[in-house]
Amino acid sequence: MSAAGPLFPVFLKLTDRTVVVVGGGVVATSKLKGLLDAGALVTVIAPDVTPEIDARGVLIHRRRFEPADLDDAWLVVAAAPPAVNREVAAAAAQRRVFVNAVDDPPNASVYLGGVVRRGGVTVAISTDGQAPALAGLIRQALEALLPEPEVERWMATARTERAAWIRESVPIEQRRPLLLQALAALYKDQ
Repeated sequence: MSAAGPLFPVFLKLTDRTVVVVGGGVVATSKLKGLLDAGALVTVIAPDVTPEIDARGVLIHRRRFEPADLDDAWLVVAAAPPAVNREVAAAAAQRRVFVNAVDDPPNASVYLGGVVRRGGVTVAISTDGQAPALAGLIRQALEALLPEPEVERWMATARTERAAWIRESVPIEQRRPLLLQALAALYKDQ
């Protein structure tokens, strides 16, 4: 699989949905926390797993990958050697399941970008799978630029304003300028 064009950014609701992680090493371990934080029901397929994976309480099948492992999956993370990632990608394509093949763009149909979370705002950064280290550096820069308390204030204001706009049937195209005014009002007396 290769990127045939620009990527379509998306945020997935994984709560109570099966995500399969193929591989049990350091890379698979690094993906596990984010998946569990998103509420995914994670199954790990690998002959051997790190002690960290073992300690997470996820379902583990200590064996080689089999295509049927993806039958109920919504997403798969392939964190295995390239030959295994190719098998996973082929099985995922047959089932129309997106696969993140870690550091293996030809076998991926989805890339997991750098993520910044602040006060209910999530920003994801992608380099189309070409330069994940750069995405990480940009993520670190954004974390430094977006102070948590301020973003929380912005979100609270945005939620309050949105509720009023919905109640008052304010057209969508008018909302952004109204939000800018409301946010500017936060700093009026400073």
